[in-house]
Amino acid sequence: MVEAVQDAGVVVTGAGGGIGAALARRFAAAGARVVVNDLDAGRAQAVAGEIGAIAVPGDASAIVGAAREALGGTVDIYCANAGLASGGSESADETVWAQAWDVNVMAHVRAAHELLPAWLERGSGRFVSTVSAAGLLTMIGAAPYSVTKHGAYAFAEWLSLTYRHRGLKVHAICPQGVRTDMLAATGSAGDLVLQPTAIEPEDVADALFKGIGEDRFLILPHPEVAEYYQARATAPDRWLTNMNHIQQKWEGTR
Repeated sequence: MVEAVQDAGVVVTGAGGGIGAALARRFAAAGARVVVNDLDAGRAQAVAGEIGAIAVPGDASAIVGAAREALGGTVDIYCANAGLASGGSESADETVWAQAWDVNVMAHVRAAHELLPAWLERGSGRFVSTVSAAGLLTMIGAAPYSVTKHGAYAFAEWLSLTYRHRGLKVHAICPQGVRTDMLAATGSAGDLVLQPTAIEPEDVADALFKGIGEDRFLILPHPEVAEYYQARATAPDRWLTNMNHIQQKWEGTR
């Protein structure tokens, strides 16, 4: 695992705080050369300054070229971590849906489009997608988030099955609650579903590094998600009924 990270050129989007900052710190500590990206230039520069990395602020959809240049021409590991926790139902404004789709899915697609030619030519590259357990299951009160995180997971899965024989390594990180600003913004739904088992961002970084060492696609910082995912697949009506009970409980608290 050390060999996979030591001196690697790593890009982490949405790394001004939360999971992204934890990933950037962990890669830097392991000897990687790290680009810290965030839409907030000040936050990106603060994290980069702390860990001896390079700040490349801006929209995560459009920074691959600048990040590659900052790393001397080569990106070895790309962490598509930036995301939007968009709440709402089917009636959420279409701009909310569009923004969630753009950040949670299309930013990953655009990055892969830029990175894959060089990776496939040389026969190696690593794409890390911060998805969410919502991409395997769902999240009450957050239709745009749940749907687009399903899309992010599907794209990571597609990349892996399509290119793994050509040297591409893909990891999909699917945590439940993580103590970040994003969790705080989920309000009463997050308080009910996510806060009781919330973990620290550093725990997510630990889970990723363990998964890299074991060459695993699916990274589950909350191991119990595997049981929920299995229940969803094998007994979908029972699982939906149980989730609906949680929905009703949430409605009773509002």
